[in-house]
Amino acid sequence: MPDASESVADQAPVDAPTPLLVPADGVPAVVESSAGVRAAAELLAGGHGPLAVDAERASGFRYSNRAYLVQLRRAGAGTVLLDPIPVAADLAPLAEVINPLEWILHAADQDLPCLAEIGLRPTALYDTELAGRLAGLERVGLAPMVERLLGYELRKGHGAADWSLRPLPDDWLNYAALDVEVLLELRSAIDEILTGQGKDGWAAEEFEYVRTRPAAAPKPDRWRRTSQIHTLKAPRQLAVVRELWTARDKLASERDVAPGRVLPDSAIVSAAGTDPKSVGELRRLPIFGGPRQRRNSRLWMEAIERARALAPNELPPVNQQQDGPPQVNRWAKRDPEAAARLTAARAVMAELGDQYSVPVENLLSPELLRRLCWDGVDPTSATLTDDVDAYLTTGSARRWQRELEVPGLATALKNAQPAEAAQASD
Repeated sequence: MPDASESVADQAPVDAPTPLLVPADGVPAVVESSAGVRAAAELLAGGHGPLAVDAERASGFRYSNRAYLVQLRRAGAGTVLLDPIPVAADLAPLAEVINPLEWILHAADQDLPCLAEIGLRPTALYDTELAGRLAGLERVGLAPMVERLLGYELRKGHGAADWSLRPLPDDWLNYAALDVEVLLELRSAIDEILTGQGKDGWAAEEFEYVRTRPAAAPKPDRWRRTSQIHTLKAPRQLAVVRELWTARDKLASERDVAPGRVLPDSAIVSAAGTDPKSVGELRRLPIFGGPRQRRNSRLWMEAIERARALAPNELPPVNQQQDGPPQVNRWAKRDPEAAARLTAARAVMAELGDQYSVPVENLLSPELLRRLCWDGVDPTSATLTDDVDAYLTTGSARRWQRELEVPGLATALKNAQPAEAAQASD
């Protein structure tokens, strides 16, 4: 069993980290041609060991989640900065070299989808952010981990920039190159700690899970995530939100612009609450009268009119239909026994988290724990331990998680009592 006594939290932080201002070998020229891709593939093929990988997107600026810059670094080869936009169809030589390698990424689940879109998929993965969580590190951002474990000050500042801009500024490229400059060394440092704690096997299972899990299906009724929608109480108002959100999403997709830059959520909620009857009334609302919105006034008004024309049975319900357990704050009234099971199970998970210095959410998906406690297994079953193990397996819990948690969870589910019953027994 892993020994959590050697926690990263127990290590003294570096007092005066060394600023890391420029890459050791300078900032390489950006690869943006087929010939450049072939040269980069040859360069990386001549290196050795795993491959440090990062990608920059334009979240908040573009509708798509595509990569606008890919950073690669391998010992013995150096760093490659790749602009995938002009060479997206010519990346096969690069994929042939790097896909069989172990990739090192920080928060890999953010970058793997956009890299897969251009045919870049690792055969093995090491996620330094996830490794930091398992090791018990309180701050798992790249800069804090690099400072604590390597003694370097990695200055951030351009991660949320619009990486679709061309040409990319020199200081942005410097920042991008530094992000992969440190990953090879960081992997060695955090892996040494995990091995010392006996958690390297846990980490291997987690990395493989992240690498191989399928992309999450789009959530239904995404329009219900509109900010401040909770201020609207009438089904007809919600229908207006749905129609405006759908029209905005279509336009944003066509233009490859972030939806919030096409029309802010606040404008959608304002229109739904005001119910304008004409383009003139719509333009008198905040934002809709601005120069960027006036040319789309007819589009937005048509969406509002579609909502107004819906029959009562076509209107969306005020409350979204639940898929799975209700909100936890309703459990005590709806099913006191399930509420007691969740309380007992959470206590088990909190104790394990403290014992092994791992965040509870990394020990087991909170959603899976709720489903288990609501109606996942029969707590009176003679095979309860096996039932819990089977349920967690179906829910994609990893082997190390089940070995750690199943005995305690089975006992908690079996012995849990509603508060009233526990008081009566006393």
